[in-house]
Amino acid sequence: MTRTDQPSTIGARPFLIGAAVLAAVIVAAVTVITAGQTVVGLPEADAFTEYGLPIVRALTEMAAAIAIGCLMFAAFFVPPQSNGLLDVAGYRAVRMASVAALLWALGALLLIPLTLSDVSGQPLSVAILPENLVASAGRVETTVAWIQTAVLAFVLAIAARSILRWGWTPVLFAFGLASLLPLALTGHSSAGGAHDIATNSLIIHLVAAAVWAGGLVAVLAYAVRGGTHVALAVRRFSTVAAWAVVALAASGVINALVRLPISALGSTYGALVIAKATALILVAVLGWQQRRRVVDTIEDGRVDRSTLARLAGIEVLIFGAVIGLAVGLGRTAPPESAARIPTQLETVVGYAVSGPPTFARLMLDWRFDLIYGTLAILLAVLYLIGVRRLRRRGDAWPVGRTVAWLLGCGFLLFTTSSGIGVYAPLMFSIHMISHMMLSMLVPVLLVLGGPITLALRALPPAGRGGPPGPREWILAAVHSPVSRFLTQPLVAATLFVGGFYALYLGGIFEATAGSHFAHLLMNAHFLVTGYLFYWVVIGVDPAPKQYPPVVKLAMVIGSLPFHAFFGVAMMSAGQVLAEQYYANLQLPWAIDLFEDQRVGGGIAWAAGEIPLMVVIIALMVQWVRSDERLARRIDRAADRDDEADLAAHNAMYRELARRDRESQSGR
Repeated sequence: MTRTDQPSTIGARPFLIGAAVLAAVIVAAVTVITAGQTVVGLPEADAFTEYGLPIVRALTEMAAAIAIGCLMFAAFFVPPQSNGLLDVAGYRAVRMASVAALLWALGALLLIPLTLSDVSGQPLSVAILPENLVASAGRVETTVAWIQTAVLAFVLAIAARSILRWGWTPVLFAFGLASLLPLALTGHSSAGGAHDIATNSLIIHLVAAAVWAGGLVAVLAYAVRGGTHVALAVRRFSTVAAWAVVALAASGVINALVRLPISALGSTYGALVIAKATALILVAVLGWQQRRRVVDTIEDGRVDRSTLARLAGIEVLIFGAVIGLAVGLGRTAPPESAARIPTQLETVVGYAVSGPPTFARLMLDWRFDLIYGTLAILLAVLYLIGVRRLRRRGDAWPVGRTVAWLLGCGFLLFTTSSGIGVYAPLMFSIHMISHMMLSMLVPVLLVLGGPITLALRALPPAGRGGPPGPREWILAAVHSPVSRFLTQPLVAATLFVGGFYALYLGGIFEATAGSHFAHLLMNAHFLVTGYLFYWVVIGVDPAPKQYPPVVKLAMVIGSLPFHAFFGVAMMSAGQVLAEQYYANLQLPWAIDLFEDQRVGGGIAWAAGEIPLMVVIIALMVQWVRSDERLARRIDRAADRDDEADLAAHNAMYRELARRDRESQSGR
């Protein structure tokens, strides 16, 4: 037995506690130093607000990272028990996440009056009065974000306190990441020119930072306690941390360049950007070196937990400085020389266009979508890695599936990053083209690529007694109760078709047309519901339940009239959807909103009917091939047993005929 099974070394736990306290002190010190950089245009707040707001915000963000990191740890870094319940380490991590989430919620609540005091110039003692909170909290964008964050974090704390089964931990981890979004959609990145790129990069930045910092704390706490799977946890975290470093660095550079030209690096804002980048590089290099050392020593059975605590504790301390610098950066306005007054169109959507949409502009005017463009590239690369792994092993993989998957990723990239993605927020007709491609074309190609089958064949199994890995996680997700529910024909068809009516005729699109976050959610809805529908209908991957071809055909034929009715309803609508939003764009060319909406309805009708007819043909072909395969299996079985089934079938009929003759003669 190695020392990984022994209690923690004396001195490691006190050092861990000291490191946590010192990290909080560093956060407070750095935020106090940068607190004087008040955002231009805001009245001067009192001392409690000036220094309390950045300190509380930094500590709140630390609590958020710890909550998310602990849930990630319980979900993916340590194995559950064989009966699906959390083991001791997972249970402790989830409970730690619950406490951190509660502190996250309390910090968000404290930030509501602090933010009101900051933007109004009122003393904190006045801003915190109930009547002022009720009257003003809903009018300030940042306080609304903190209210939403407090609610989400409080729900997360209760949920984490209530679960015992491992299957809920990935769900709570995803919910924790989603709870970061209200914060990502406010601040410098959410306004002005290029705010679409800035907001997307900030979302990636916050998620990567939370995963990295929170995962580090969770793994460190587990190692110091003397867990039995320290090497596994450190190795898995190292992989996650490597990806987080890349995402954090890339998103940080992009976000800084959007707000700050290189010529302005000498400003206070630029100095904070450089300091934060330097600290991130330092913590990345230090973390990589110490994790390699820890894994090597653990595998050799000579780990020293005091050394581990000191090495990782130093990483935590530097991260505290990074969080403090990040909060200070949020409190510092970009230099005025870097600011340019955006046009009305840039203020609303984040960018300008060169003119009305033409075929050339739709094809060639690209603006890379950091969320879905990156997702498309990442999916293509991971798929090709899986195919290469199979071929190196000597296994074949159908070329048609690879082509289908890569085409699906290509169309996802094209739809979101080409001129179609650029003009989709500006004109309803182009938006409908984007909608149809994301819900009708991309999911079909991705489903035909068979990614689940590829992953199950390419990923190594855990082995008997081994801790579950990605392959086992995929199988658990495919056969989970949620998957069984979502892939029921009626549910999948309702989500796929009903989304059209709820979104456009139910008022959701009109209410959220100007929201960048709603735009991201709409695209996600189109992709997910389309994938679920076509997974059930023509999917080549394993599913929770296989349905006969007649059920699949009924799903497609039954959805055809609803697509037609939706297109006709859009073409004959008596009012323009989101008319105020489109009018507020002040496009530099004239546009008839009614005519554009009718064109969009026609696109929805045609683009909805044609792909579904193609799917019907493909389904019929699959049906015929399935019957042919069944016939061949029956013939092979007959050859093996000398047609025993046929002989038994004929014997049954002879016996029935004999009984009929005897009954007739008896009368």
